[in-house]
Amino acid sequence: MRARPLLALSGLWAAGLLIALWVRPLWPVDETRYLAVAWEMWQRGDFLVPYLNGAPYSHKPPLLFWLMHLGWSLFGVNEWWPRLVPPLFALANLFLIARLARRLWPERADIAALAPWIAFGGLLWTAFSTVAMFDMLMVFFALTGMLGLVEAWRGNALRGWALLAVAIGLGVLAKGPVILLHTLPAALLAPWWAQGRTGEPRPHWRHWYGGVLAAILIGALIALSWALAAGQAGGPVYRDAIFWGQTADRMSESFAHRQPWWWYAALLPLILFPWLFWPPLWRALGRLRAQLADPGARFVLAWLVPVFVAFSLISGKQPQYLLPLFAAFALFLARALSANEITVRRGDLGVPGAVIVLLGAILAFLPFVPESRLPSLPAGLSFLPGLFVALAGLALVVPRAPDIPRQVQRLTAASAVLLAVAHLGILRAAAPAHDLAPLGAYLQQLQQDGRALAHLGKYHGQYQFVGRLRAPLAVVIGPAQLKDWVERHPGGKVVAYADALPPGVAAVPDYEQPFRSGKAAVWDGARLAEILEEGEPGRFWSPAPQDSLAVTWSATPRPGSTRSS
Repeated sequence: MRARPLLALSGLWAAGLLIALWVRPLWPVDETRYLAVAWEMWQRGDFLVPYLNGAPYSHKPPLLFWLMHLGWSLFGVNEWWPRLVPPLFALANLFLIARLARRLWPERADIAALAPWIAFGGLLWTAFSTVAMFDMLMVFFALTGMLGLVEAWRGNALRGWALLAVAIGLGVLAKGPVILLHTLPAALLAPWWAQGRTGEPRPHWRHWYGGVLAAILIGALIALSWALAAGQAGGPVYRDAIFWGQTADRMSESFAHRQPWWWYAALLPLILFPWLFWPPLWRALGRLRAQLADPGARFVLAWLVPVFVAFSLISGKQPQYLLPLFAAFALFLARALSANEITVRRGDLGVPGAVIVLLGAILAFLPFVPESRLPSLPAGLSFLPGLFVALAGLALVVPRAPDIPRQVQRLTAASAVLLAVAHLGILRAAAPAHDLAPLGAYLQQLQQDGRALAHLGKYHGQYQFVGRLRAPLAVVIGPAQLKDWVERHPGGKVVAYADALPPGVAAVPDYEQPFRSGKAAVWDGARLAEILEEGEPGRFWSPAPQDSLAVTWSATPRPGSTRSS
């Protein structure tokens, strides 16, 4: 990549990151949960077994938590460093995409210049670049593994297999064995794509597959150096979960995020936005057969297509799981655009521009929708963000010279503007209903005063870090458990969530604040148990990762009483 485009792209990354850090609090329940795990490990001084609310946490490996600890050891415990780690990986991924393009097509510098812009222009990619989750780490190690395969193909066997081994080992420590799904299909399909060009030797396949096997074994040793010790320290249930449950269950019958096989295909307009609406992409697909003469293009397709099919067949699905594949898509599109086989016309930006104008019109209309129609909309929305988005779309509609790099850069900039406006307009208005720091501070004071604390319904650890809590919260499910806990902890306080209490119920919590479409409150345990025992609980619920009112329950109504659920 030339210095000037790289500087501009890094500037867009920095602007998006600063806006996200300024506007958006730690978002429940994922971001708050992962920082809670890092906080509890830090507080315990146990950097081997992740813990959440006092119990071993087997859902994710520890690499992201370790990286958070690294910053805390240098700067002290803070919120900004953990939120900076994944964005730094996101920035590094843009450099890795450029590096991989240079190794695949060393004679075409324009591909290395275009591919990072295409990746960053993806709305899904840019959105998850600022989220404190594991996905950008997985992208990094998937790209490292792909770079290792290309280095081995180019004749740098030792370097290539070493890169693949490190990518597998650290990829497992980042997000589990799913790294094998991202790297092995392309490695196994090498006889199809790794055809030498004129004058270049083909790989010796016995040595090739021996190198793949050696990389897997060394990667497994890297991962096992943690897993064996953690399994021994965490106990048999934790050991079974990290060695089998979290992989096999997610592959077959996922306990969370279960979706039908066609779900990813239906989400392609979102995953590939805005490029799916750009006519040159469709022209590139129309010339797919001609591009298959290029080993680099075959490599990208051997990476992209089998992994997409495999993820479609796995039951657990989330859009961000496909982020490593978006890097492959960016490489494929950049290669197609650089071959001078795809025509780019003056009006090509008009189609995605019109789509962005439509999105802006919808955003501008939302503040005028009656609350009864969309009660989950945050208060204080303005029509101005939608107007800015529409103006960005109109700027694309104006025909300009058919210059490929400038069209790519303009479309990427429009996508960045769309995301920035979404933060400044929508997420900023929604932030007060998702910021759990005030309630966390209140719980911290209660703990310091010696009060016993419980959480009504499933608890995702969302207060442990924001409140810097020193002890776990008891989790009570249903009225019977709550009553039993209150008897054992007189004067204890309970965190609960509700839309509203029925009229006539005289109950006032000790503390309350907006949360999602309802309220989060701290109640005197005895009073809350009385409300539930009376059979007039209103609508109490437990915050779940996707649904704001995912779990509802109540005591059995009294004879003759009626209650809607």
